[in-house]
Amino acid sequence: MRTLERWIAGGSRQPVRLAGHDRQIFVRIGGTGDWCTLLHGFPTSSFDWHMVWDGLSERRRLLACDLLGFGDSDKPADHDYTLHEQADLTEALWRAHGIRQTALLVHDYSVSVAQELLARLADGRLAVDIPLVVFLNGGLYPDLHRPQPVQLMLLDPVQGPQIGKLTNEESFGRGLSRTFSPSHQPTAAELHELWLSVSRRDGHLIGHRLIQYIRDRQRHAERWVRALETTAVPRHFLWGDLDPVSGAHMADRIVEHLPSADMVRFPDVGHWPQLEASDAVRRELERIVR
Repeated sequence: MRTLERWIAGGSRQPVRLAGHDRQIFVRIGGTGDWCTLLHGFPTSSFDWHMVWDGLSERRRLLACDLLGFGDSDKPADHDYTLHEQADLTEALWRAHGIRQTALLVHDYSVSVAQELLARLADGRLAVDIPLVVFLNGGLYPDLHRPQPVQLMLLDPVQGPQIGKLTNEESFGRGLSRTFSPSHQPTAAELHELWLSVSRRDGHLIGHRLIQYIRDRQRHAERWVRALETTAVPRHFLWGDLDPVSGAHMADRIVEHLPSADMVRFPDVGHWPQLEASDAVRRELERIVR
């Protein structure tokens, strides 16, 4: 079996009630110990964590899911996707599995899901305790986020729906490769697996709907930045400096505003530390997520 197929075979689609609708969400659970929840980025899936899963599962009980619209989860074609709903989904999974405390490991799109969860914690509206959060590259400060050209096209109400119809494995791989560092370019086989995770259940056709998270970030910037900067939850950052979207410029802001936070920077890594520098990320996670 291909790596993605093995990943999917290790989990299952589970029913979740969201905003009055029954959705099937792909969930993968493994390991022993205290809980750690892994949330992935755009446009891929929980498969992004496959290279750090085994090491982390030796110390923690892990829950990873494909968020609504991603991977092997339901991908309703006419749905208005929001980061708030993805936070609702995360909370629903915690309830379903009896989770009362969990660390968070988040990347890209899901750094904003984590910020919303931290905001709910600050509001006294979160039933789950979060002892620590590990952030990998993502748009924590929306004013510094630098979308790729294809993302801006997806945001356009006219061009966006057409982009999905025109996207194929070749164009997807070409665009995604630009977010990896020159020295850690994905192989053709690795890009193929990532494409399969995106195109599964015709997910490439709803990119223009999923990309609205950029607007979400702009609308809720004040709330989410405040949550990031004022939370009492320990924050750790594993950051690829060569990321063209949220790289060194984002890390510099984090260091400036959160000088006491734990920041590890990888000078030769792009947007995907867990894929580009998985050994280094595993070592850092051994230190952080004990």
